[in-house]
Amino acid sequence: MKRTKKAAPVEQSEREPGLSAYQQAMRNRLLAAPVVPAPEPWQPVFESRVPVGGLLGIGFATHPDSGHDLVMVVSNDGHGLFDAVTGGKIARDRDPDPEDSTPDAVADLSCPGLGPITGSRVRIAGLFGGGLHTTTADGWTLEVVTPAWPHDRVLLSCDGGLPHAGPHGEQWWHIFHSDYSELRAVGFSPSGQTIAVATSSDISLWTRGTDNSHFSSAEA
Repeated sequence: MKRTKKAAPVEQSEREPGLSAYQQAMRNRLLAAPVVPAPEPWQPVFESRVPVGGLLGIGFATHPDSGHDLVMVVSNDGHGLFDAVTGGKIARDRDPDPEDSTPDAVADLSCPGLGPITGSRVRIAGLFGGGLHTTTADGWTLEVVTPAWPHDRVLLSCDGGLPHAGPHGEQWWHIFHSDYSELRAVGFSPSGQTIAVATSSDISLWTRGTDNSHFSSAEA
């Protein structure tokens, strides 16, 4: 009978230490903070989240005529371009060139622009990597926290970021809770005038730009 070498018992890893009292208190504060509207001067661009099936990522550009922030959305259904001040959908490509349909085909994670930004390329943040601005020059900050994994929460603040010593709703606000879809990208436009939150199923925008006199109900 062939003898087999008995495997050595697997050593049990040391148990991770639990949260400290300070960490637990912070987690409890984040869990207790309800979703609230973004404070002035921020205003929602859309009346509700805009559905985008199979959203892969988003990127920012600038309209060459109006100077408005533009948001490019890349999804399994093609590419779209939104005016981040008015909320209007200003361009759509349902059948982009396969070589440029997703940003992972190139080193800088970009896709070709469309509509008024045709001829340029837009860097896309989302499923394949990349990132957006998390601060503005005048002190606004965006943070993604996950006190109850896997549901991400988006915090907007003007107090320098965590640990947010003051009460919720004064200098920090829980503005988005991704408890239904996977978060793809969160950030400010380079101008600091737009906030974008994209999940695998929709996009939400806030602006402090001009000409935002009405909600848009754009469908992607």
